Amino acid sequence: MKRRPGETGERLRPPPLHVAIAWLYGTACHLCFVVGVGTMMITMIFGMTTAFGRVPMPWSWLANLVLLIQFPLIHSILLSTRGRTMLPRLAPLGLGRHLSTTTYALMASLQVLLLFAGWTPSGTVWWRASGGLFWTLCGCNAAAWLLLLKSIVDAGFALQTGLLGWRAIARGTTPRYPPMPVTGLFRICRQPIYVAFALTLWTVPTWTPDQLVVAFVLSAYCLVGPLFKEARFAQVYGAPFARYKTAVPYWVPGLKPAPRRSPPSSAPVTGGQASADPT
Repeated sequence: MKRRPGETGERLRPPPLHVAIAWLYGTACHLCFVVGVGTMMITMIFGMTTAFGRVPMPWSWLANLVLLIQFPLIHSILLSTRGRTMLPRLAPLGLGRHLSTTTYALMASLQVLLLFAGWTPSGTVWWRASGGLFWTLCGCNAAAWLLLLKSIVDAGFALQTGLLGWRAIARGTTPRYPPMPVTGLFRICRQPIYVAFALTLWTVPTWTPDQLVVAFVLSAYCLVGPLFKEARFAQVYGAPFARYKTAVPYWVPGLKPAPRRSPPSSAPVTGGQASADPT
């Protein structure tokens, strides 16, 4: 029986069509990632006033609400048990399972781009920093983005950016998922990616009703959303995650978690298919 590339762990020469599909998905993923994140950074610096949406009032607020809700809603669905069974179906030739991290990152990037490019500005500006204060806040915002980048690297850069899946197919191997992150910023906080992202929302130099709504809703998701992720981690990693959860605070570094009874020891924390959570 003919084995599929990388099925037993060794590197085999992948079919050219598989390589072409992998490169197509990878290029689309990384292009959308850069454009989506770049659009988000610029739009928030100006308090959402530079977005391209032009829906007339009063429908603009309804359109903006739909754009705002779709991000945490679809994001959560894709990370649910049902959503994670959908991702493998989004690529041809049986490559969907290995491309799941790439597909997820691609869809998340498109959601970000849709939200921050399609938003219809209210036209109201409450406050805009100027002079030294403007540059100070821009520096704080840049620091928050650098903190987010550091968190992504600590969690596994290839996994978080979608590189892991398509690169493995192009090389004729299976994706090797990183272990549960416990080093770097994950030593002082269990959710540094969400904390850093929330900081990018509140360190902008321009404040409008639009920016306040976006910051409030997405910050709320950053607080609640990881709870579902941690419930899945508890099932996947068992006792090692329980011990990590006991030792490291959820969101605020230095805030000691509530004491818990230490569960019995189990297998070491290693990577696996269940680690394919890009957030």
